[in-house]
Amino acid sequence: MAITFLIPIFILLLLSSLAIATSSPPNQTLHSVVNEVHRSINASRRNLGYLSCSTGNPIDDCWRCNSNWATNRQRLADCAIGFGKNAIGGRNGRIYVVTDPGNDNPVNPMPGTLRHAVIQDEPLWIIFKRDMVIQLRQELVMNSFKTIDGRGVNVHIANGPCITIHDATNIIIHGIHIHDCKQAGNGMIRNSPHHVGHWDQSDGDGISILASKHIWIDHCSLSNCHDGLIDVIHGSTAITISNNYMTHHDKVMLLGHSDSFTQDKDMQVTIAFNHFGEGLVQRMPRCRHGYFHVVNNDYTHWEMYAIGGSASPTIFSQGNRFLAPNTRFDKEVTKHENAPESEWKNWNWRSEGDLMLNGAYFRESGRGSASSFAKASSLSARPSTLVATMTQSAGALVCRKGSHC
Repeated sequence: MAITFLIPIFILLLLSSLAIATSSPPNQTLHSVVNEVHRSINASRRNLGYLSCSTGNPIDDCWRCNSNWATNRQRLADCAIGFGKNAIGGRNGRIYVVTDPGNDNPVNPMPGTLRHAVIQDEPLWIIFKRDMVIQLRQELVMNSFKTIDGRGVNVHIANGPCITIHDATNIIIHGIHIHDCKQAGNGMIRNSPHHVGHWDQSDGDGISILASKHIWIDHCSLSNCHDGLIDVIHGSTAITISNNYMTHHDKVMLLGHSDSFTQDKDMQVTIAFNHFGEGLVQRMPRCRHGYFHVVNNDYTHWEMYAIGGSASPTIFSQGNRFLAPNTRFDKEVTKHENAPESEWKNWNWRSEGDLMLNGAYFRESGRGSASSFAKASSLSARPSTLVATMTQSAGALVCRKGSHC
């Protein structure tokens, strides 16, 4: 019924747009007419409450059309793609319901708190009883095989230290707001039921991933943290960062600890279907050493550059949409850092099927052997003309039980 209802809307919009073209100056192109039709259809679909829930986004189309998502939450773990596709989180574990947003005790966490949930040794699928804002006293150090699932409620981790994934595996973080993250002082933190240790001062990232693998960060909204929004370092790999909405931040995403930390040479990270939005400056991402697939993202704002790196990372940019700022000297998407051209010209950076708007351009480098880019390819890219549709719901979703999310 939904598709049948949308067909006449499409026809009306097309006729309307053609009428506009007829009355417009001769240089009005068919391309602009088609763009206007697409824009109007997308707006109509939003206003009609997604009568057609399929968007072409393979992650979302895997689960969002099911109105019974709340009774089968762990279905989400089957929907990961990219290098982090094997992250199962707390699948097959019991449901843990967070009931208490306060009482954060880093050493002896109280049952019902998020900290008590994430340190357990068993697999857990963690959900929330109601809307809540969680202000942590120390960084939240997660144990392996956990899913934090914020669907159906409005959950914020904010105004304190935020999330750390250290020497862990199989973690999914989905559907929460992470913002205004602060540094934490030196202190004791429990990271399992059996271990408490001293942790040095944290960086103040939204999510720090260190020496970990099989991690999936999906549909989170991140902004305004002390250091990075998401940092992936110290040999971490098999990671997908997807469907997130990032705004109002300087150094957005660091992938690779330092130029000298060669243990990151096997790092593989997928950056897919994210919206890099207003108020962002740089590092979307900034890469070192490893292999990085940047695919089908929407870049609508940067002040310095979008994608950068050093220490010879392999970067495969595919099917993204880049809208350059209006400032004349900031239109380059890329930034080769910490090396003269004689060196960085050999780094393997490739743009394929990217849509460049408002003068944006991608400076390619390297000879790009097939084997090198195969290690930086993690999924089939969709056409860049579909990016707006695939990313229009990036960030934490508003989900209601019993209806499509």
